[in-house]
Amino acid sequence: MSLPLSLSAYRIVTRFVSPLSGALLSMRLNNAKEDPMRIDERRGLASVVRPAGGLVWLHGASVGEALSLMPLIERLTLDGRHALVTTGTVTSARLLAQRLPPGALHQFAPLDTPGFMRRFFAHWRPELALIAESEIWPNMILEARRAGTPLAMVNARMSARSFARWRRAPAFIAALLAEVDLCLAQSEADGRRLAELGAARVEVVGNLKFDAAPPPADQKELAELAGLVSGRQLWVAASTHAGEEAVAAAAHRRVAEVFPDVLTLIAPRHPHRGAAIADELGRLGFNCALRSRGEGPTSGVEVYVCDTLGELGLFYRLAGVVLAGKSFVGEGGQNPIEPARLGCAILHGPRVANFVDVYALLDAAGGAATVADAEELAATLTALFADPGRLRAMARAAAKAVETEGGAAERIMQAIAPLMRTDEPPAAA
Repeated sequence: MSLPLSLSAYRIVTRFVSPLSGALLSMRLNNAKEDPMRIDERRGLASVVRPAGGLVWLHGASVGEALSLMPLIERLTLDGRHALVTTGTVTSARLLAQRLPPGALHQFAPLDTPGFMRRFFAHWRPELALIAESEIWPNMILEARRAGTPLAMVNARMSARSFARWRRAPAFIAALLAEVDLCLAQSEADGRRLAELGAARVEVVGNLKFDAAPPPADQKELAELAGLVSGRQLWVAASTHAGEEAVAAAAHRRVAEVFPDVLTLIAPRHPHRGAAIADELGRLGFNCALRSRGEGPTSGVEVYVCDTLGELGLFYRLAGVVLAGKSFVGEGGQNPIEPARLGCAILHGPRVANFVDVYALLDAAGGAATVADAEELAATLTALFADPGRLRAMARAAAKAVETEGGAAERIMQAIAPLMRTDEPPAAA
Protein backbone atom coordinates (compact mmCIF):
# COMPACT_ATOMS: atom_id res chain seq x y z
CA MET A 1 0.00 0.00 0.00
CA SER A 2 1.19 3.52 -0.79
CA LEU A 3 1.36 5.69 2.33
CA PRO A 4 1.91 9.43 2.75
CA LEU A 5 5.35 10.42 3.99
CA SER A 6 4.07 11.33 7.48
CA LEU A 7 2.47 7.92 7.99
CA SER A 8 5.51 6.10 6.61
CA ALA A 9 7.66 8.07 9.05
CA TYR A 10 5.37 7.02 11.93
CA ARG A 11 5.75 3.39 10.92
CA ILE A 12 9.55 3.67 10.76
CA VAL A 13 9.87 5.49 14.08
CA THR A 14 7.59 3.09 15.97
CA ARG A 15 9.43 0.11 14.48
CA PHE A 16 12.80 1.39 15.66
CA VAL A 17 11.65 2.49 19.12
CA SER A 18 9.92 -0.80 19.92
CA PRO A 19 13.09 -2.13 21.65
CA LEU A 20 12.61 0.73 24.14
CA SER A 21 9.17 -0.61 25.12
CA GLY A 22 10.71 -2.27 28.17
CA ALA A 23 11.62 1.10 29.68
CA LEU A 24 8.15 2.51 28.98
CA LEU A 25 6.39 -0.52 30.44
CA SER A 26 8.67 -0.51 33.50
CA MET A 27 7.77 3.10 34.16
CA ARG A 28 4.07 2.28 33.81
CA LEU A 29 4.50 -0.70 36.14
CA ASN A 30 6.05 1.57 38.76
CA ASN A 31 3.00 3.83 38.47
CA ALA A 32 0.60 0.88 38.84
CA LYS A 33 -0.63 1.38 35.26
CA GLU A 34 0.21 -2.15 34.11
CA ASP A 35 -0.48 -5.68 35.36
CA PRO A 36 2.93 -7.27 36.09
CA MET A 37 1.55 -10.75 35.39
CA ARG A 38 0.33 -9.78 31.92
CA ILE A 39 2.95 -7.33 30.71
CA ASP A 40 3.82 -9.42 27.63
CA GLU A 41 0.34 -8.85 26.25
CA ARG A 42 1.43 -5.26 25.64
CA ARG A 43 4.04 -6.67 23.25
CA GLY A 44 1.46 -8.69 21.35
CA LEU A 45 2.24 -11.96 23.15
CA ALA A 46 -1.02 -13.66 24.04
CA SER A 47 -1.41 -15.12 27.52
CA VAL A 48 -4.08 -17.64 26.46
CA VAL A 49 -4.66 -19.97 23.54
CA ARG A 50 -6.94 -18.79 20.77
CA PRO A 51 -10.28 -20.62 21.01
CA ALA A 52 -11.41 -22.56 17.97
CA GLY A 53 -14.08 -21.11 15.71
CA GLY A 54 -15.16 -17.63 14.76
CA LEU A 55 -13.64 -14.76 16.77
CA VAL A 56 -14.40 -11.05 16.61
CA TRP A 57 -11.95 -8.59 18.13
CA LEU A 58 -13.37 -5.52 19.89
CA HIS A 59 -11.12 -2.73 21.16
CA GLY A 60 -11.90 0.14 23.52
CA ALA A 61 -9.50 2.50 25.24
CA SER A 62 -10.68 2.16 28.83
CA VAL A 63 -13.70 1.52 31.06
CA GLY A 64 -16.26 3.67 29.26
CA GLU A 65 -15.46 2.43 25.78
CA ALA A 66 -15.26 -1.19 26.90
CA LEU A 67 -18.61 -1.06 28.66
CA SER A 68 -20.20 0.56 25.61
CA LEU A 69 -19.20 -2.55 23.65
CA MET A 70 -21.04 -4.93 26.00
CA PRO A 71 -24.28 -5.06 23.94
CA LEU A 72 -22.24 -6.18 20.92
CA ILE A 73 -20.18 -8.65 22.96
CA GLU A 74 -23.34 -10.25 24.31
CA ARG A 75 -24.92 -10.57 20.86
CA LEU A 76 -21.76 -11.99 19.28
CA THR A 77 -21.31 -14.64 21.97
CA LEU A 78 -25.00 -15.59 21.86
CA ASP A 79 -24.52 -16.17 18.12
CA GLY A 80 -21.79 -18.69 18.91
CA ARG A 81 -18.77 -16.54 18.20
CA HIS A 82 -15.93 -15.74 20.56
CA ALA A 83 -15.33 -12.11 21.50
CA LEU A 84 -11.79 -10.93 22.19
CA VAL A 85 -11.89 -7.60 24.04
CA THR A 86 -8.79 -5.44 24.38
CA THR A 87 -8.28 -2.33 26.46
CA GLY A 88 -5.30 -0.33 27.69
CA THR A 89 -5.94 0.13 31.41
CA VAL A 90 -5.71 -2.04 34.50
CA THR A 91 -9.03 -0.70 35.80
CA SER A 92 -10.88 -1.75 32.66
CA ALA A 93 -9.33 -5.23 32.81
CA ARG A 94 -10.53 -5.72 36.38
CA LEU A 95 -14.01 -4.51 35.58
CA LEU A 96 -14.31 -6.68 32.48
CA ALA A 97 -13.26 -9.71 34.53
CA GLN A 98 -16.54 -9.18 36.42
CA ARG A 99 -18.74 -8.34 33.44
CA LEU A 100 -17.72 -10.39 30.40
CA PRO A 101 -20.14 -13.17 29.43
CA PRO A 102 -19.10 -16.77 28.65
CA GLY A 103 -17.39 -16.91 25.28
CA ALA A 104 -15.62 -13.56 25.78
CA LEU A 105 -12.08 -12.97 26.99
CA HIS A 106 -9.85 -9.97 27.68
CA GLN A 107 -6.31 -9.10 26.67
CA PHE A 108 -4.38 -5.87 27.02
CA ALA A 109 -3.96 -4.06 23.71
CA PRO A 110 -0.45 -4.21 22.26
CA LEU A 111 1.56 -1.03 22.07
CA ASP A 112 1.17 0.52 18.63
CA THR A 113 4.27 -0.77 16.86
CA PRO A 114 4.24 -2.77 13.60
CA GLY A 115 5.89 -5.81 15.15
CA PHE A 116 3.70 -6.02 18.24
CA MET A 117 0.50 -5.57 16.24
CA ARG A 118 1.61 -8.10 13.61
CA ARG A 119 2.30 -10.64 16.33
CA PHE A 120 -1.15 -9.98 17.80
CA PHE A 121 -2.94 -10.58 14.49
CA ALA A 122 -0.91 -13.70 13.75
CA HIS A 123 -2.06 -15.31 17.00
CA TRP A 124 -5.71 -14.24 17.18
CA ARG A 125 -6.64 -14.22 13.47
CA PRO A 126 -9.90 -12.29 14.05
CA GLU A 127 -12.55 -12.50 11.36
CA LEU A 128 -13.51 -8.90 12.10
CA ALA A 129 -12.06 -6.01 14.12
CA LEU A 130 -14.33 -3.46 15.81
CA ILE A 131 -12.71 -0.30 17.17
CA ALA A 132 -14.77 1.78 19.61
CA GLU A 133 -15.26 5.53 19.41
CA SER A 134 -12.08 7.44 18.48
CA GLU A 135 -9.32 4.85 18.91
CA ILE A 136 -7.32 5.65 15.79
CA TRP A 137 -3.95 3.88 16.15
CA PRO A 138 -2.03 3.82 12.85
CA ASN A 139 -0.26 0.47 13.17
CA MET A 140 -3.36 -1.20 14.54
CA ILE A 141 -5.31 -0.12 11.46
CA LEU A 142 -2.56 -0.85 8.93
CA GLU A 143 -1.71 -4.26 10.37
CA ALA A 144 -5.39 -5.20 10.31
CA ARG A 145 -5.38 -4.43 6.59
CA ARG A 146 -2.14 -6.38 6.09
CA ALA A 147 -3.68 -9.40 7.87
CA GLY A 148 -6.79 -9.20 5.69
CA THR A 149 -9.04 -8.47 8.67
CA PRO A 150 -12.12 -6.33 7.91
CA LEU A 151 -12.18 -3.30 10.18
CA ALA A 152 -15.10 -1.18 11.39
CA MET A 153 -15.27 1.77 13.75
CA VAL A 154 -18.31 1.38 16.00
CA ASN A 155 -19.91 4.08 18.12
CA ALA A 156 -17.49 6.25 16.17
CA ARG A 157 -16.95 9.71 17.53
CA MET A 158 -15.06 12.71 16.20
CA SER A 159 -15.32 15.77 18.42
CA ALA A 160 -14.94 19.27 17.05
CA ARG A 161 -11.65 19.56 18.92
CA SER A 162 -10.26 16.30 17.50
CA PHE A 163 -11.52 17.24 14.05
CA ALA A 164 -9.62 20.52 14.15
CA ARG A 165 -6.48 18.70 15.28
CA TRP A 166 -6.71 16.07 12.52
CA ARG A 167 -7.30 18.77 9.91
CA ARG A 168 -3.68 19.77 10.49
CA ALA A 169 -2.57 16.33 9.18
CA PRO A 170 -5.03 15.69 6.35
CA ALA A 171 -2.99 13.16 4.37
CA PHE A 172 -2.17 11.16 7.52
CA ILE A 173 -5.77 10.77 8.73
CA ALA A 174 -7.21 10.30 5.23
CA ALA A 175 -4.82 7.40 4.57
CA LEU A 176 -5.85 5.72 7.82
CA LEU A 177 -9.58 6.19 7.41
CA ALA A 178 -9.33 4.89 3.84
CA GLU A 179 -8.32 1.52 5.35
CA VAL A 180 -11.45 1.35 7.52
CA ASP A 181 -14.20 -0.65 5.83
CA LEU A 182 -17.07 0.95 7.73
CA CYS A 183 -17.53 3.88 10.13
CA LEU A 184 -20.68 3.59 12.24
CA ALA A 185 -21.06 7.03 13.80
CA GLN A 186 -22.87 8.11 16.95
CA SER A 187 -24.35 11.27 15.47
CA GLU A 188 -24.80 13.22 12.27
CA ALA A 189 -22.04 15.63 13.36
CA ASP A 190 -19.62 12.77 14.05
CA GLY A 191 -20.43 11.17 10.71
CA ARG A 192 -19.97 14.41 8.80
CA ARG A 193 -16.56 15.06 10.38
CA LEU A 194 -15.36 11.51 9.72
CA ALA A 195 -16.44 11.75 6.08
CA GLU A 196 -14.69 15.09 5.67
CA LEU A 197 -11.49 13.56 7.06
CA GLY A 198 -11.57 10.75 4.49
CA ALA A 199 -13.79 7.91 5.73
CA ALA A 200 -15.22 6.30 2.60
CA ARG A 201 -18.29 4.60 4.04
CA VAL A 202 -20.06 6.27 6.95
CA GLU A 203 -23.42 5.37 8.49
CA VAL A 204 -25.07 7.11 11.44
CA VAL A 205 -26.54 4.47 13.77
CA GLY A 206 -26.86 6.24 17.13
CA ASN A 207 -25.04 5.95 20.43
CA LEU A 208 -24.33 2.40 21.57
CA LYS A 209 -24.16 3.52 25.19
CA PHE A 210 -27.96 3.87 25.23
CA ASP A 211 -28.22 0.08 24.75
CA ALA A 212 -25.87 -0.86 27.58
CA ALA A 213 -27.49 -2.58 30.55
CA PRO A 214 -27.46 -0.65 33.83
CA PRO A 215 -24.48 -1.42 36.03
CA PRO A 216 -25.23 -4.24 38.48
CA ALA A 217 -25.53 -3.99 42.25
CA ASP A 218 -25.25 -6.50 45.07
CA GLN A 219 -28.74 -6.55 46.55
CA LYS A 220 -27.53 -7.48 50.02
CA GLU A 221 -25.06 -4.57 50.04
CA LEU A 222 -27.77 -2.25 48.76
CA ALA A 223 -30.16 -3.22 51.54
CA GLU A 224 -27.47 -2.80 54.22
CA LEU A 225 -26.38 0.61 52.94
CA ALA A 226 -29.97 1.78 52.54
CA GLY A 227 -30.55 0.94 56.19
CA LEU A 228 -27.46 2.87 57.27
CA VAL A 229 -28.42 6.05 55.40
CA SER A 230 -32.19 5.92 55.94
CA GLY A 231 -33.70 9.37 56.48
CA ARG A 232 -30.65 11.31 55.26
CA GLN A 233 -30.42 13.53 52.19
CA LEU A 234 -28.04 11.74 49.87
CA TRP A 235 -26.20 12.50 46.64
CA VAL A 236 -23.21 11.08 44.79
CA ALA A 237 -20.39 12.79 42.92
CA ALA A 238 -19.56 10.05 40.42
CA SER A 239 -16.39 9.41 38.43
CA THR A 240 -14.71 12.50 39.82
CA HIS A 241 -11.29 13.72 38.74
CA ALA A 242 -8.71 15.61 40.78
CA GLY A 243 -10.10 19.00 41.78
CA GLU A 244 -13.75 17.96 41.67
CA GLU A 245 -13.73 16.46 45.16
CA ALA A 246 -13.07 19.95 46.51
CA VAL A 247 -16.06 21.23 44.54
CA ALA A 248 -18.23 18.48 46.02
CA ALA A 249 -16.96 19.18 49.53
CA ALA A 250 -17.62 22.92 49.24
CA ALA A 251 -21.14 22.19 48.01
CA HIS A 252 -21.69 19.76 50.90
CA ARG A 253 -20.76 22.44 53.42
CA ARG A 254 -23.34 24.85 51.97
CA VAL A 255 -26.09 22.20 51.77
CA ALA A 256 -25.39 21.19 55.37
CA GLU A 257 -26.41 24.68 56.51
CA VAL A 258 -29.99 23.76 55.53
CA PHE A 259 -29.82 19.95 55.81
CA PRO A 260 -27.31 19.13 58.57
CA ASP A 261 -27.70 15.39 58.02
CA VAL A 262 -26.77 15.45 54.32
CA LEU A 263 -24.44 12.66 53.17
CA THR A 264 -22.13 13.11 50.19
CA LEU A 265 -20.80 10.06 48.36
CA ILE A 266 -17.67 10.56 46.26
CA ALA A 267 -16.82 7.81 43.77
CA PRO A 268 -13.51 8.76 42.12
CA ARG A 269 -12.94 7.78 38.50
CA HIS A 270 -9.65 6.20 39.61
CA PRO A 271 -10.31 4.29 42.85
CA HIS A 272 -6.64 4.25 43.89
CA ARG A 273 -7.03 7.97 44.71
CA GLY A 274 -9.46 7.19 47.53
CA ALA A 275 -7.07 7.48 50.45
CA ALA A 276 -5.60 10.74 49.17
CA ILE A 277 -9.11 12.19 48.76
CA ALA A 278 -10.06 11.20 52.30
CA ASP A 279 -6.86 12.78 53.62
CA GLU A 280 -7.46 15.98 51.66
CA LEU A 281 -11.04 16.34 52.90
CA GLY A 282 -10.04 15.36 56.42
CA ARG A 283 -7.63 18.29 56.50
CA LEU A 284 -10.56 20.51 55.54
CA GLY A 285 -12.46 19.33 58.59
CA PHE A 286 -14.76 16.70 57.06
CA ASN A 287 -15.50 13.42 58.76
CA CYS A 288 -14.81 10.87 56.01
CA ALA A 289 -15.16 7.11 55.72
CA LEU A 290 -13.35 5.01 53.13
CA ARG A 291 -15.23 2.09 51.59
CA SER A 292 -12.06 0.24 50.53
CA ARG A 293 -11.16 -0.08 54.24
CA GLY A 294 -14.50 -1.65 55.06
CA GLU A 295 -15.83 1.52 56.67
CA GLY A 296 -19.51 2.41 56.35
CA PRO A 297 -21.51 5.65 56.13
CA THR A 298 -22.44 5.72 59.81
CA SER A 299 -24.36 8.60 61.34
CA GLY A 300 -21.34 10.81 61.99
CA VAL A 301 -19.87 10.45 58.51
CA GLU A 302 -20.26 13.48 56.24
CA VAL A 303 -18.42 12.25 53.15
CA TYR A 304 -18.30 8.59 52.14
CA VAL A 305 -15.42 7.94 49.72
CA CYS A 306 -16.51 5.04 47.51
CA ASP A 307 -13.10 3.95 46.23
CA THR A 308 -14.03 0.49 44.99
CA LEU A 309 -14.32 -0.95 41.52
CA GLY A 310 -17.56 -2.00 39.82
CA GLU A 311 -19.94 -0.61 42.42
CA LEU A 312 -21.30 2.51 40.74
CA GLY A 313 -24.57 0.67 40.16
CA LEU A 314 -24.89 0.31 43.91
CA PHE A 315 -24.36 4.01 44.60
CA TYR A 316 -26.65 5.14 41.77
CA ARG A 317 -29.47 3.01 43.20
CA LEU A 318 -28.83 4.45 46.63
CA ALA A 319 -28.82 8.13 45.65
CA GLY A 320 -31.46 10.11 43.80
CA VAL A 321 -29.09 12.82 42.56
CA VAL A 322 -25.81 12.30 40.69
CA LEU A 323 -23.15 14.85 39.84
CA ALA A 324 -21.38 13.60 36.69
CA GLY A 325 -17.62 13.95 37.04
CA LYS A 326 -15.01 15.31 34.63
CA SER A 327 -17.40 18.14 33.88
CA PHE A 328 -15.62 20.78 36.02
CA VAL A 329 -12.01 19.88 35.22
CA GLY A 330 -10.34 18.63 32.08
CA GLU A 331 -12.49 18.08 29.04
CA GLY A 332 -15.47 15.98 28.18
CA GLY A 333 -17.63 14.93 31.12
CA GLN A 334 -18.38 11.34 32.12
CA ASN A 335 -21.18 9.22 30.68
CA PRO A 336 -24.52 10.21 32.32
CA ILE A 337 -26.59 7.46 30.69
CA GLU A 338 -26.08 4.83 33.41
CA PRO A 339 -27.37 6.95 36.33
CA ALA A 340 -30.17 8.34 34.16
CA ARG A 341 -31.28 4.81 33.27
CA LEU A 342 -31.43 4.01 36.99
CA GLY A 343 -33.71 6.96 37.68
CA CYS A 344 -31.29 9.57 39.01
CA ALA A 345 -31.51 13.30 38.45
CA ILE A 346 -28.29 14.43 36.74
CA LEU A 347 -26.24 17.51 37.57
CA HIS A 348 -23.10 18.41 35.65
CA GLY A 349 -20.55 21.14 35.17
CA PRO A 350 -20.06 23.06 31.92
CA ARG A 351 -17.39 20.81 30.34
CA VAL A 352 -19.29 18.04 28.57
CA ALA A 353 -17.81 18.02 25.05
CA ASN A 354 -17.39 14.22 24.92
CA PHE A 355 -21.11 13.67 25.52
CA VAL A 356 -22.52 16.93 24.25
CA ASP A 357 -25.50 15.32 22.49
CA VAL A 358 -26.38 13.16 25.49
CA TYR A 359 -26.28 16.06 27.93
CA ALA A 360 -28.26 18.23 25.51
CA LEU A 361 -30.92 15.51 25.36
CA LEU A 362 -31.11 15.20 29.15
CA ASP A 363 -31.05 18.96 29.72
CA ALA A 364 -33.85 19.51 27.19
CA ALA A 365 -35.96 16.77 28.77
CA GLY A 366 -35.58 18.29 32.24
CA GLY A 367 -33.65 15.28 33.53
CA ALA A 368 -30.36 17.13 33.93
CA ALA A 369 -29.11 20.60 34.77
CA THR A 370 -25.85 22.49 34.39
CA VAL A 371 -24.23 23.92 37.53
CA ALA A 372 -21.39 26.37 37.03
CA ASP A 373 -19.57 26.01 40.36
CA ALA A 374 -19.80 24.72 43.92
CA GLU A 375 -22.18 27.50 44.95
CA GLU A 376 -24.66 26.74 42.18
CA LEU A 377 -24.29 23.01 42.82
CA ALA A 378 -25.17 23.56 46.49
CA ALA A 379 -28.15 25.75 45.64
CA THR A 380 -29.52 23.18 43.20
CA LEU A 381 -29.06 20.28 45.62
CA THR A 382 -30.72 22.25 48.40
CA ALA A 383 -33.71 23.06 46.17
CA LEU A 384 -34.09 19.43 45.11
CA PHE A 385 -33.87 18.10 48.66
CA ALA A 386 -36.45 20.66 49.75
CA ASP A 387 -38.87 19.57 47.02
CA PRO A 388 -38.93 15.75 46.71
CA GLY A 389 -41.65 15.96 44.06
CA ARG A 390 -39.41 18.06 41.82
CA LEU A 391 -36.55 15.63 42.40
CA ARG A 392 -38.69 12.63 41.43
CA ALA A 393 -39.97 14.41 38.32
CA MET A 394 -36.42 15.24 37.23
CA ALA A 395 -35.31 11.64 37.78
CA ARG A 396 -38.26 10.29 35.77
CA ALA A 397 -37.49 12.71 32.94
CA ALA A 398 -33.87 11.49 32.83
CA ALA A 399 -34.91 7.83 32.69
CA LYS A 400 -37.53 8.46 30.01
CA ALA A 401 -35.10 10.46 27.85
CA VAL A 402 -32.52 7.67 27.63
CA GLU A 403 -35.15 4.94 27.12
CA THR A 404 -36.20 6.47 23.82
CA GLU A 405 -32.70 6.48 22.30
CA GLY A 406 -31.89 2.75 22.13
CA GLY A 407 -31.48 0.54 19.07
CA ALA A 408 -27.90 1.27 18.00
CA ALA A 409 -26.70 -2.24 18.88
CA GLU A 410 -29.12 -3.92 16.48
CA ARG A 411 -28.32 -1.43 13.74
CA ILE A 412 -24.60 -2.09 14.22
CA MET A 413 -25.07 -5.86 14.12
CA GLN A 414 -26.96 -5.56 10.85
CA ALA A 415 -24.31 -3.27 9.37
CA ILE A 416 -21.32 -5.50 10.27
CA ALA A 417 -22.96 -8.80 9.27
CA PRO A 418 -21.65 -8.65 5.67
CA LEU A 419 -18.11 -8.20 7.00
CA MET A 420 -18.12 -11.42 9.03
CA ARG A 421 -17.12 -14.81 7.65
CA THR A 422 -19.50 -17.74 7.62
CA ASP A 423 -16.69 -20.32 7.48
CA GLU A 424 -13.90 -21.30 9.88
CA PRO A 425 -10.92 -18.92 10.19
CA PRO A 426 -7.70 -19.88 8.42
CA ALA A 427 -5.18 -22.00 10.28
CA ALA A 428 -2.34 -20.25 12.07
CA ALA A 429 0.76 -19.66 9.99
